[in-house]
Amino acid sequence: MGIWESRVVPRIVDRTCGMAQLDPMRKEACEGLRGRVVEIGFGSGSNIGLYPAEVTEIVAVEPSDVAWELSAPRRSRSSVPVSRVGLDGAQLPLDDASVDTGLVTFSLCTIPNVAGALAELRRVVRPGGTLGFAEHGLSPDPAVARWQHRLDGFQQRFFGGCHLTRDIPKLLADQGFQFERLHQDYLPGPAPSKPWGYVSAGRVSA
Repeated sequence: MGIWESRVVPRIVDRTCGMAQLDPMRKEACEGLRGRVVEIGFGSGSNIGLYPAEVTEIVAVEPSDVAWELSAPRRSRSSVPVSRVGLDGAQLPLDDASVDTGLVTFSLCTIPNVAGALAELRRVVRPGGTLGFAEHGLSPDPAVARWQHRLDGFQQRFFGGCHLTRDIPKLLADQGFQFERLHQDYLPGPAPSKPWGYVSAGRVSA
C-alpha cells in the first residue's frame, strides 16, 4: 500500500464522508441500533453522536491506522465506549451471535470481499438482530449508470478501491438479509455529481 492510499485517502474520506449533508442518511442507518454493535468501516468515527441511547458498546472494524487516529477526538467525546476489534470485515474476530446489531456506512463500496463481509455480519449478529446501512452505489438511471461504469476504474485507483457500481440492495439480498426499511435517492447537488450521489439507506434483519 502506497503513501497515497495509506496516508492521503483516509483524510479525503474523512472530509467527504464526514459532510453534514450525509448526516440524515447516517441517522437513518443508526435508527434501531441497540446493545453491543459491530460497526464495519468505522473510519474516522463520523457516526459517533448519532447512535441511539439503546447502544451500550461499539466494536469497530477499521483497516486504516490513519482513520483510527483521526477518530480519536470523536472517540474521546463519545458517551458510548468504542474499541477497535479488527481490520478486515470479511474476517471478524468475534464469536457467532455475539453482537446485538450491526452498522455499516459508506464502506461496502470499498471492502474487497464485500460478500464475505456481509456473510460475517450475518454470522456475528444475534438471531433477530438487525443491520443498519447507508451506502452510495449503482444508480437505476441508465444514463447515470453508464457514467458510473466509465468512472469506476478511476474511482477505484485513486480512492482506495471505492466502487461506483456496486448494487447495495442486491448485495444485501444475495446474502439473505431481509429488508425492513429502504430509502434510495440522490444526494443534493448538481447533475454532474449524480454518479457519486445515489445513496441507499435503511435496515435489514439478519
